[in-house]
Amino acid sequence: MQLKLTKKQKIKKWSLIIVALILLCILPFSLSRAYYVHVAIMCLFWAYLSTSWNMLCGFSGLLSLGHGIYVAAGAYVTTIIFNTFGLTPWISLLFACVVAVLMAVIIGFPTFNLRGAYYALSTVAIGEGIVVLLENFRVWKIGKLTIQIGGAEGLTMHNMGNAPLYMQWHGKIPYYFMILIMLIIALLVSRYIKENRLGYQLAAVKDDEDAARALGINIRKVKLEAAIVSAIFTALGGVFYVLIIRFLEPESVASGAYMSNQIVFGAIVGGSGTVLGPAIGGFLLNLISSIIQYFLGGSVQGLHLFIYGLIVAVMIIFKPGGIMSIFEKLYYKYLGITVSEGLDDEEGGVDSNG
Repeated sequence: MQLKLTKKQKIKKWSLIIVALILLCILPFSLSRAYYVHVAIMCLFWAYLSTSWNMLCGFSGLLSLGHGIYVAAGAYVTTIIFNTFGLTPWISLLFACVVAVLMAVIIGFPTFNLRGAYYALSTVAIGEGIVVLLENFRVWKIGKLTIQIGGAEGLTMHNMGNAPLYMQWHGKIPYYFMILIMLIIALLVSRYIKENRLGYQLAAVKDDEDAARALGINIRKVKLEAAIVSAIFTALGGVFYVLIIRFLEPESVASGAYMSNQIVFGAIVGGSGTVLGPAIGGFLLNLISSIIQYFLGGSVQGLHLFIYGLIVAVMIIFKPGGIMSIFEKLYYKYLGITVSEGLDDEEGGVDSNG
């Protein structure tokens, strides 16, 4: 929504942003246990992945249930290069991004002609196919070179101790600020996409693909561009995942049942197609999941998963626009404007965060 803010409203807006950033920077130092810091890290991690997914699917209206394959690409490529050649993740993450881009192009070129449930089902099939491949390849031999892939038993990243050169630290706080910076960059890129030509083209595709094609928009090209950006950011999320977890299991990294579905839930519950919504949804859903599991995980087996699923279902039914719709109302109230004022002012030069 385009909003023309007064000087006072701009000051209030930037004050809110600065206070939020300060609170996020203080948060890890105010938590008493390393476990709580880890929960905060994972909340930011899922917020980041949902934002990465939103760059393609939220803005274009596609439903990808296979984004876990890009997480797996980033995690496995970085780990294999590091374990085999000793190359620091600071460099190997570039190879991970290249692999993710190739996968996005190879997968997207034939599937972007599909619509609705057919596209969603194709992403599920591809994702599960990648899981099967990873589970059945334990060792890959190229001449005298032996590359450990792990197979169904999983793959462990070598531990270098406290080694910033290899993105490894003893404490959790460096990882917290790493994922926080990644999330901020992802949000800035997401906002840039939405406010520029690619975002407008994706919005046209989302509203009516046939009408967008009639206007001269190259549908496949636009989707591929967004898919490449989304794949790169998602793969970088996979790099971070293996750095914080240090162990990869195909079923938990690449499958739709855990990784991909969780990414989608965060984006949809938060507000798919908005800039901040997926981040808020991913953060809050993981926080709720962690709290439920902490208090109820040991009482009845699977109870925390049932409650988590119930919460997601209720949010989708009663708030189809996502949690972001609630935050937007609070944001407008904080600025001292009404939604109708923002709708009437179509010539405004300042965007709201939604």
